[in-house]
Amino acid sequence: MSLKDIDISKVRYYDLNNEINLPVNGQIPLNKDKEALASFLEENVGPNTKRFANLKERFDYLIANDYYEAEFIHKYDFSFIEKLYAFLHQANFHFKTFMAAYKFYAQYALKTNDGAYYLENFIDRVAANALFAADGNEELAMALADEIIHQRYQPATPTFLNAGRKRRGELVSCFLIQITDDMNSIGRGINSALQLSRIGGGVGITLSNLRGAGAPIKGIQGAASGVIPVMKLLEDSFSYSNQLGQRQGAGVVYLNVFHPDIVAFLSAKKENADEKIRVKTLSLGVIVPDKYYELVQKNADMYLFDPWGVERAYGKPFSYVDITKEYDNMVANPAIPKKKIKARELEEEISKLQQESGYPYVINIDTANKANPIDGKIIMSNLCSEILQVQRPSRVNNRQEFDELGTDISCNLGSTNIVNLMASPDFGKSVMTMTRALTFVTDHSAIDVVPSVEHGNAIAHTIGLGAMGLHAFLAKNHIEYGSPEALDFTSVYFMLLNYWTLKASNTIARERQTTFANFAKSKYADGTYFDKYVTKSFAPQTDQVKALFAGTFIPQPSDWAKLKEAVMRDGLYHQNRMAVAPNGSISYINDTTASLHPIINRIEERQERKIGKIYYPAPYLSNDTIKYYKSAYDTDMRKVIDTYAAAQQHVDQGMSLTLFMRSTIPEGLYEWKKNRTNKMTTRDLSILRNYAYAKGIKSIYYIRTFTDDQEEVGANQCESCSI
Repeated sequence: MSLKDIDISKVRYYDLNNEINLPVNGQIPLNKDKEALASFLEENVGPNTKRFANLKERFDYLIANDYYEAEFIHKYDFSFIEKLYAFLHQANFHFKTFMAAYKFYAQYALKTNDGAYYLENFIDRVAANALFAADGNEELAMALADEIIHQRYQPATPTFLNAGRKRRGELVSCFLIQITDDMNSIGRGINSALQLSRIGGGVGITLSNLRGAGAPIKGIQGAASGVIPVMKLLEDSFSYSNQLGQRQGAGVVYLNVFHPDIVAFLSAKKENADEKIRVKTLSLGVIVPDKYYELVQKNADMYLFDPWGVERAYGKPFSYVDITKEYDNMVANPAIPKKKIKARELEEEISKLQQESGYPYVINIDTANKANPIDGKIIMSNLCSEILQVQRPSRVNNRQEFDELGTDISCNLGSTNIVNLMASPDFGKSVMTMTRALTFVTDHSAIDVVPSVEHGNAIAHTIGLGAMGLHAFLAKNHIEYGSPEALDFTSVYFMLLNYWTLKASNTIARERQTTFANFAKSKYADGTYFDKYVTKSFAPQTDQVKALFAGTFIPQPSDWAKLKEAVMRDGLYHQNRMAVAPNGSISYINDTTASLHPIINRIEERQERKIGKIYYPAPYLSNDTIKYYKSAYDTDMRKVIDTYAAAQQHVDQGMSLTLFMRSTIPEGLYEWKKNRTNKMTTRDLSILRNYAYAKGIKSIYYIRTFTDDQEEVGANQCESCSI
């Protein structure tokens, strides 16, 4: 028997899983999922796994047949690999749900070339990741295996999937590139999009520097076509470069709200847009300076400035000008072409589009830069809105070569599983091990097809450690999402991640006698980054959270002062260390809830191609926890924003914050709806966006709307940057 011979109509596991959705005496029959899991392992996995006489025979086969790279295996004595496997077996790992096992074997387990047999189980994939990322260091390999097998740490999907494979994709699959206002840069940017999409990347591109439609070119008035044609070229590029048809290329374009093409930019995503300008598959994001919020609040006129004139006046690309600071000067400068609109009319357009499509993402760029400890300017984000790093523009000559090589970004991501990390015997050791695993990824990522990305990664060594499973942890411990205890826990947890990633980065810098580029100009180097930690304790405040962290080291201001001294003396290896990405299928494999947001349903329904519906019960769902599992669509989104704000104060980059709305808003959820329509309006979205801004949120990802006819608008289909 092989996987190709399975008759879906005759296996039991799909039917057993579907029975979860059929209440018995008013109860959810969770036992049916356990039965489905057992049936899947018995009927699917067992008969279709290729067997070997021993471990040595297995590795010899995988290397000889080009399934595994030989190089990383040969860095270890084989007796150590046997020891590592013995340790992994002792961990007694078992999938907890049918969905977890199904997703792992469908998407992550290595299969024979003909797709007939599995060549890996979960332990094998963990071993490959540990051995590969430890790079011959036996102690680190064992420590990393410990973190992954106990699901305290989850490498990002491209890393977890590809580590150790001979015929593999990249270890990273999310990129940020910028285009400046000349044809050479535009051409280079489109080529970069093609190349990054070819290797599996989700690509973020900022178009803010491009002159608006009608701007002069070499003195010819009205010659420029603006950003829309470039968007169309990029969309076609992503559609063409689709990994031989295996996946749709994925990209997001960002535009500053003060760009003269902003209204046309938003209109391009509308369902009724003319086909000449409509973009169907390209995601949209807006870059929003503080000045915009001020003008909206005052119901004032708003001037849009042509990047061509701004660059001529300031000697640098539009993205690198502080619009909030320079706004009045730019308005008064007759040399800068500008046009006037009503700020609230633009606010209305943004809300309308979010209501219709879930777009645009919102990047509060001044908020991000105020909190940025690195010398330079953050100008954009990525496809999932959590990467916020400084960039420098490149200068490209007529031969498409770099006269000046700037810096662009690749995303090196991983995630903690909150429930399991909280059970770690040593929280700090766990996080330091994870940091070293991510360091391997950044050290061995060489995207040479886009030199600015390769250069940015080489000098910054950036990583992004995040978290998943917050709602699962809170429900398991009988804490209501968004409550004071929940916010207290979230703050302490991310404070600890911040502390230990700093500790690890400082240790690596000291070991290697190397820091990220321009460390000396950072707020880490002068010590000011640590001001809030050395003057205030971020220890647990509530009794319940104090109990949860009992036995865990909580750094006090004196500990932060010692860390400050060490960092100022020896530096940091990583320019950036933390980011909270969205979680795709990998959260199912971890048997936890995705990211930091609430669940959608207590029994989640997934539509799988060729198979139909698969049901996934919320982790730790029971009679005791069920009341703590309220759907995101029935939750006040201010609680979600407050939760992300509690984490954001400790996270140097951003977080993929999704807002969940119903077309018909539940009675009493928002006080401003009293005596008004219960339908979601553009006003509701504007209030929530402004609330998020006031709370210090750096970015908003999708707006997901559950409609009255049971459809979802703005549902995230992108896996490119997912952990």
